Amino acid sequence: MASSVLRFRKLCFVEPVLGFQSSSGATTTTAQKDENGVVLNDDEKKRRSNNNNKKKKQPKEWRCIDNCCWLIGYMCTTWWLLLFLFHCLPPTMTGFQVPESPGERLKREGLTPLHPVVLVPGIVTGGLELWEGRPCSEGLFRKRLWGGSFTEIFKRPLCWLEHLSLHNETGLDPPGIRVRAVPGLVAADYFAPGYFVWAVLIENLAKIGYEGKNMYMAAYDWRLSFQNTEIRDQALSRLKSKIELMYVTNGYKKVVVVPHSMGVIYFLHFMKWVESPSPMGGGGGPNWCAKHIKAVMNIGPAFLGVPKAVSNIFSAEGKDVAFLRAIAPGLLDSDMLGLQTLEHLMRVSRTWDSTISLLPKGGDTIWGNLDWSPEEGLSCDLDKRKLSSSDTTNFNHSDGDIGFRIKDPIKYGRVISFGKAASQIPSSHLPPPDLKWQELLGMRSSSGLNLSCSGEVWTEYDEVSRENIIKVAENKAYTAQNTFDLLRFVAPKLMQRAEAHFSHGIADNLDDPKYSHYKYWSNPLETKLPNAPDMEIYSLYGVGIPTERSYIYKMSPSSKCKSIPFRIDSSVNGQGDNSCLKSGVYFVDGDESVPVLSAGFMCAKGWRGKTRFNPSGSATYLREYRHKAPSSLLQGRGLESGAHVDIMGNVALSEDVLRVAAGASGRDIGGDRIYSDIMKMSERINLQL
Repeated sequence: MASSVLRFRKLCFVEPVLGFQSSSGATTTTAQKDENGVVLNDDEKKRRSNNNNKKKKQPKEWRCIDNCCWLIGYMCTTWWLLLFLFHCLPPTMTGFQVPESPGERLKREGLTPLHPVVLVPGIVTGGLELWEGRPCSEGLFRKRLWGGSFTEIFKRPLCWLEHLSLHNETGLDPPGIRVRAVPGLVAADYFAPGYFVWAVLIENLAKIGYEGKNMYMAAYDWRLSFQNTEIRDQALSRLKSKIELMYVTNGYKKVVVVPHSMGVIYFLHFMKWVESPSPMGGGGGPNWCAKHIKAVMNIGPAFLGVPKAVSNIFSAEGKDVAFLRAIAPGLLDSDMLGLQTLEHLMRVSRTWDSTISLLPKGGDTIWGNLDWSPEEGLSCDLDKRKLSSSDTTNFNHSDGDIGFRIKDPIKYGRVISFGKAASQIPSSHLPPPDLKWQELLGMRSSSGLNLSCSGEVWTEYDEVSRENIIKVAENKAYTAQNTFDLLRFVAPKLMQRAEAHFSHGIADNLDDPKYSHYKYWSNPLETKLPNAPDMEIYSLYGVGIPTERSYIYKMSPSSKCKSIPFRIDSSVNGQGDNSCLKSGVYFVDGDESVPVLSAGFMCAKGWRGKTRFNPSGSATYLREYRHKAPSSLLQGRGLESGAHVDIMGNVALSEDVLRVAAGASGRDIGGDRIYSDIMKMSERINLQL
């Protein structure tokens, strides 16, 4: 990757070397004539040569793009060097002992495969390969466009973006382009060379005897809406057939399903689809899940969505972009580099319907309003003390002694605020939410398209007048409820297309026939768990890492042409190092991507015992893994990490999955293990059960 970046910079920005020297170092002296045929003597040749050198060898102006290419090249080279050294160093070194893997240890204890295992990857972690493309994609047939080396980004970036986009009207393939999910375990074992996702868990399962006949990766095109993976690829039908086959060929043992991230709600959709009658569903009948599934072990579950999905759709930003702007103002601005990176990202990602599935579910009831939120009274001042021996036992730590603290309540319910003051002042001081969204939507077409910058990348913001953009900012604060009105205004095509496939509310009556439609199946607040009293539901997630919860925005510079008009105000910070507010983002407890509230609420309260969302009373278990950063580079991404993806290498999590796959129940592995304040948050949510 590093060589590709440097070669790209050299070809585009560095002038070729002019002139040659002989091997002895002296300039070759041969008779030369000028353009008139006059023979030049040595003095004349020397004088003209000096003049030419002054003209031709003037140093080229060093532009910011050169700095960027060199920086990326150095970073990639350093990464590969560290990775090479890590694999070349002996297994044991002074001060570093390679720990025994959980697979090896449990195999020595006598664990053997019992239940087949199905792995369900989340968003962006699964590989995508090209089956048909435009002329610019010549030579890429069945090559990975996503997941792998990503070299095509540097070779043909616009072509790469075009082939990763879906049709803006249908949400399916554009004409002449077919990109499909990579099949098999290799689909998501590594996201990029050296960056594991499922590889560690797969290896540990293999150590106790698992292989292809009893382990399966349910790869799917994560860009599509969940029902469209069935319509286009029959992904749900193939998953149903595979589970039925593994059930029969493994001695009629039920399957243990292990979804991750968005794969959690994808499989929730599947469980409702498989029991629903055809043609909308899979026709498996009301007892299919009870017959075929032993447990669903959800890793890093985004059951109730993530606030970062709002900022990604609204301005193609998150904490990383905000932090980059804070340390290097202007680096991503189009007038400086001319790349319009975020605009390109927005244009492509707004064709992916799956992103809508991750928007916060439950509205203000779950996420809070202008004056209240479940996290009220909590803060990001994490206790730095290490785990004691008593902390490692499996018992409930929900007394809050290692939770988050705060001096003044933070109004997390304001998912988007324009200005720091708007995120803090009493709601009575905010402008009334009197925006007439339907009128504003009707004014989009009348505002006309801005064609003055036809060479720049186009986004839906180009259909919005400056006057209406100002009105959006003047509304000051948006909660989870009216954020959807905001997104329908700024991204109407995406929302109109995707909201036919997803819903984000709370059902009043789950027996209402309307909830038999597939748009409700991935929302745990608008669908019932299967009638499977013996099936276990696990929520396995990391805690102790500041995670995005709400954002402070500002208007972008008005002089920029065809750009995103809003951005996170990265100049805004709270007081002190332990403040929840950093670079325009408010943080809460979570795994760096999914807040504790989203990951834990359903198993802590929504599905706990017999409720209207869990009528058969399937057992639910909360298993939290407190984050512990690696102590050195030799530990890679850590053996006790709680981060959203790195947790896949967590030793304790791997052991829990292996034990359940080998036949253990939730009680056998210790029941709930809670370090966060999820129980307190759940008690504050007034939800009819």
